[in-house]
Amino acid sequence: MGTKNNSSLFYTCSLIEFISRKMKRKRRETVDFLGRECVERIYDYSDVLHCEPIDKVAAEYIEECKIVQGQFDNEAACQYQIPDYWTIGEVYERLIEDAYPDEKVLQGIWEVYHSWIDDEISDYNTDFYYQSREYIAECYKTGEIL
Repeated sequence: MGTKNNSSLFYTCSLIEFISRKMKRKRRETVDFLGRECVERIYDYSDVLHCEPIDKVAAEYIEECKIVQGQFDNEAACQYQIPDYWTIGEVYERLIEDAYPDEKVLQGIWEVYHSWIDDEISDYNTDFYYQSREYIAECYKTGEIL
């Protein structure tokens, strides 16, 4: 644990975060709208996609996957400084890296975003999202906040 740096995973998670905020969706809902194939495509082509402005890439996927506006607004609910989407993308990236071997990264994306920890990371009024990667991974593996 601690040293991997999967830039494709980082970009994929950051884009999911960006789209979720823009469309006021829980992160698992955004992943559901995108679907496994589209998430895999984002992951596979992240080196090309990251050359474009993220809002342009997000707009294309929002349209292609017909992501409709939701009601989940964790930014408005935040009483403190809102972490940027790259920061939260990195939290998810590290968790997936620490909990899944390289060959299961795509499965890891799906499982992490559909697990209980998604709500914890998305609650910016707690200090959970900026805990150490080892702690967050251990919580995920245990199934609860330790």
